[in-house]
Amino acid sequence: MSTLNLKRLAKIAAPLTALALLAGCETATPYQPLGYPGARGGYVDQQLDATHFRVSFFGNSLTSRQQVENYLLYRTAELTNAHGASCFTLLKHDTDRQTSVQVNSYGTGWGPYGGGLYPYWSPYWSVHGPFGWGAYDPWFGGPFNYDVNQIDRYQATADIAIGNNCVQGPGTFNAQQVIQNLHPYLMYPKPHA
Repeated sequence: MSTLNLKRLAKIAAPLTALALLAGCETATPYQPLGYPGARGGYVDQQLDATHFRVSFFGNSLTSRQQVENYLLYRTAELTNAHGASCFTLLKHDTDRQTSVQVNSYGTGWGPYGGGLYPYWSPYWSVHGPFGWGAYDPWFGGPFNYDVNQIDRYQATADIAIGNNCVQGPGTFNAQQVIQNLHPYLMYPKPHA
């Protein structure tokens, strides 16, 4: 391989390596307060009166719905214990899903200026061929391809009442049992150096 080709390869490889390293750093939201340095997501709570609280947990795109709901329940149990109570009741509970769609297009064709290659040009039409969906540019041919990814992020919120003499029923939990049962499933943030 010539020196010129090695220089071109180095110019392309460095940014791709950096992107790969950054992508590898993102993990599911750990159990942490919202705003923890270097991370997205976490829990936040607000005291409404002496025995009522609103608790939320925000997950990132790699945090499952179940994990977000587990973290919410765990934080609720911690809050209950911290205020000297032994049980809590979910008065109102909701889990929202925020969905976004990411479209990545790729392909090459001959550009009208300078005769160079370009990654994408518009207008184009979606076409279905033997290898799936792609796009066709009427001026310069194709094929152009695209990937469509759905990205889900979950947020769970609950209004709770805490106490010591909770009546057993749906939505009522013993705080110590919740902590004991969910603690093995918690993932904590890595300490910063």
